[in-house]
Amino acid sequence: MDPCPFVRLIVESLALKLPIATKRAGSGVYPSTTPCFCIIRFKNFPSQTALLPLCTTPSDSPPDTATSTAGFHLDAITLRRLSGKPVTLHLKVYSGRMGSTCGVSSAKLIGNVQVSVDLGGAQSKPCVFHNGWKKLGREADKPSARLHLVVRTEPDPRFVFQFGGEPECSPVVFQIQGNIRQPVFSCKFSADRSRSRTMPSDFTKNRGCMMRTFSGEKEKQGRERKGWMIMIYDLSGSPVAAASMITPFVPSPGSDRVSRSNPGAWLILRPHGFSVSSWKPWGRLEAWRERGPVDGLGYKFELVTDTGPTSGIPIAEATMSVKKGGQFCIDSRITKDSAVALRSPVKGFVMGSTVEGEGKASKPVVQVGVQHVTCMADAALFIALSAAIDLSMDACRLFSRKLRKELCHDEQDSFS
Repeated sequence: MDPCPFVRLIVESLALKLPIATKRAGSGVYPSTTPCFCIIRFKNFPSQTALLPLCTTPSDSPPDTATSTAGFHLDAITLRRLSGKPVTLHLKVYSGRMGSTCGVSSAKLIGNVQVSVDLGGAQSKPCVFHNGWKKLGREADKPSARLHLVVRTEPDPRFVFQFGGEPECSPVVFQIQGNIRQPVFSCKFSADRSRSRTMPSDFTKNRGCMMRTFSGEKEKQGRERKGWMIMIYDLSGSPVAAASMITPFVPSPGSDRVSRSNPGAWLILRPHGFSVSSWKPWGRLEAWRERGPVDGLGYKFELVTDTGPTSGIPIAEATMSVKKGGQFCIDSRITKDSAVALRSPVKGFVMGSTVEGEGKASKPVVQVGVQHVTCMADAALFIALSAAIDLSMDACRLFSRKLRKELCHDEQDSFS
């Protein structure tokens, strides 16, 4: 199983040093903490924004405090297109608040810097393109702000997989290597309500702490989505991973949406022992429908420890657009929740999976960092997790709308 070449372009150790005169700007322009920000652009990638801490270290010493960005992920196609010629990374530094009011930005441009990046040998070894301070002003005889940054690349090879169809249609999963598509797994989806009996004994006996239902309320038929399960098999037909819905997706009282206070949940399972019916939980995924200006699918994923489900270690939490879909990602560099980042045992990129918007045909593409895969069974866990987040988009569909027939137990709950 050979990985695909990926390179990560990293922009880190960002800090700003302002000349003495600039610090006496009017009130509100330079607040006491993170008063400035920069916008980073690289070729056709979406721009990234980073807050810039002010540096007080003397001379050319490294900054006492700094920040970093998520960086840019370059796949094989991008590397082929950009290799052989230097590519410019652009950074524009602003003072004031980010965003705009009534379409007018209140930020003021301080200056910009450029860094030349040569990706020729980036696939095989780490490269550093800049490490130090850069002057923002163009006039050499006048004091000006300076930006500290480190721009570097590091190889980040990944295994790439793609579902041959929508997970609920029990597709084959292919490994992608350039133009080669090789079948490596098969899936079997079930919407059987009685599937919960296949749960590990360690969790069924603690069902009270795992299953969230409204006390004293019997859910009406069609007002809950439960019992979904997808099994992942290797080419020999042996089960190597599974995702099982352990907590039903039910609407909160008085609404037709799954709320964050009562999310649905999946267990990601791996075989345990020699019995085909013996499974051990590896991870737990919660999902819900976020309220707000943008309708979103919220999710939280945590690793399950040997002490049980109540002591899971969260490693990913975010929201993606229900309309447009997005990317489910486990990556310590883009984790916005500092508490999650501090507790997470993972560093760098772990996995990413595409998720289509609600009602759109989905064939998830899954990327897994090579350091997290020692055998095919390891890769299968990420395939099961990818299927679970994709199916959660359907499970969190408003209950006033029908599901497709593959996801339903009752004919009247579905559309063809």
